Amino acid sequence: MPFIRIDMFPGRTLEQKRELAEVLTREVSRIAKCKPETINFIFTDVSRDNWGRNGSLFCDEYEYENDPEDEAAPSS
Repeated sequence: MPFIRIDMFPGRTLEQKRELAEVLTREVSRIAKCKPETINFIFTDVSRDNWGRNGSLFCDEYEYENDPEDEAAPSS
């Protein structure tokens, strides 16, 4: 029974998560030769202050173009 865990920064829509679940279910089922109904998902939104790389937190060091989290922030 495949279990797929996807950790990502917040900001993806419900529709994006639905599409990921659909596409990944289809492809994992095909590649792993298992029934789609046996594939489980968990999506975890992790804020930048709880995720780090190379000794730094993402909230302190990294910027991204077209970042869904930035689009969700109110503009001043």
